[in-house]
Amino acid sequence: MGPVAMSLTFGMTVMPDPPFSRMLELMQLAEQNGFEHGWTYDSHILWQESYALLPLVADKTERIKLGHCVTNPGIRDPTITASWYATMQDLSGGRMVMGIGRGDSSRRVVGLKPVKVAEFERRLRMIKDLMNGRPVEWNEKELTLEWAKDLPEIPMHVAGYGPKALAVAGRVGDGVIIQLADPQIIQWIMET
Repeated sequence: MGPVAMSLTFGMTVMPDPPFSRMLELMQLAEQNGFEHGWTYDSHILWQESYALLPLVADKTERIKLGHCVTNPGIRDPTITASWYATMQDLSGGRMVMGIGRGDSSRRVVGLKPVKVAEFERRLRMIKDLMNGRPVEWNEKELTLEWAKDLPEIPMHVAGYGPKALAVAGRVGDGVIIQLADPQIIQWIMET
């Protein structure tokens, strides 16, 4: 494998813990200091509901890209997730980016296993197309968010660490999210 040209950007992930004012302060500070991304977690039992908090952050920031690191397609109906991201893309002036994984923390805490890999890929493809205004077939119905067709494309970064999830990230995602910093593991992931 030859060298890959990449640019380095910085972002941060803030836990959606009370008080919300602290999360907002950190996101604004990140924006003021040139951070490109402001992420938050989506684990609705472990922390405050981040889907309610991100619109408030978007309203009080101007440039920083916002999204979950990560949400999942197995707690909320995936059509709701797609519609929410498209709505936020409009409200934020095109600053949304989605981070999405199989739902380890948010599903396990309520007694569910992460979404199976094949179902994960099926849901990711649907969410990615629907949130970006493209028609999808879901539950034997053709669906389109007509109002989202002219919005800027929302990138989807897929979280994964095993070979199957990483293969899905490569097929569907615009980027990959990994939680590891060990050089050997990073090398293995890049080769996978």
